[in-house]
Amino acid sequence: MANENKKDFNAMLHDSKDMPKYQTITDQKSIEKYGGSRMYFAPPMDYDKVMRQVPYGKVITVGEIREYFAHKSGADFTEPITAGIFVSIAAWASYQRSEDETPYWRTLKANGELNPKYPGGVEAQREKLEAEGHTIIQKGRTNIRYYVKDYEKVLFELT
Repeated sequence: MANENKKDFNAMLHDSKDMPKYQTITDQKSIEKYGGSRMYFAPPMDYDKVMRQVPYGKVITVGEIREYFAHKSGADFTEPITAGIFVSIAAWASYQRSEDETPYWRTLKANGELNPKYPGGVEAQREKLEAEGHTIIQKGRTNIRYYVKDYEKVLFELT
C-alpha cells in the first residue's frame, strides 16, 4: 500500500464491502489449487476480530485465519488476495488508533514470515515479537526475509 499516512484505515476496516459473500469459481486450476469451487470473502472487521484473539507469546498465520473462515462458513477456501489486504488494513487501523490496539504483529505470513507491509515494516514487527520472547531468523542472501523460528510451536488455535 502507498500513502498510508493519508488514508483512514479505520473507515476501511468498518466498510464491509457487501461481505461476507460467496463466489463459485469455475477455473479448474484454481479448483485444484484450493481444493474446491466455493470461495468465501470475509469482511475486513472479521480479520481484525480474529487477530485480536491471539494472546501474548502466540502467533497465527494469514493461512490459518483463512482456513478458519472457510471452515466456519462452509466454503472450500477463503479468497487469498483480499485476506492479505484486510490483514494489512487491520494492522494500519490499529496503528492509527490511540487506544484499543489490535496485536497485528502476531499475525504472520505463510511459513512464519514477517510482514513488510505492516506499520514500521519488518523491523517494527521483529521488535514487538522479540519483546514477546520469539526468536527471529533471517533467510536468503539477496532477497532477505525474516521468520519466527519454530513458529509452529507457538501457533494460536482458533476454535
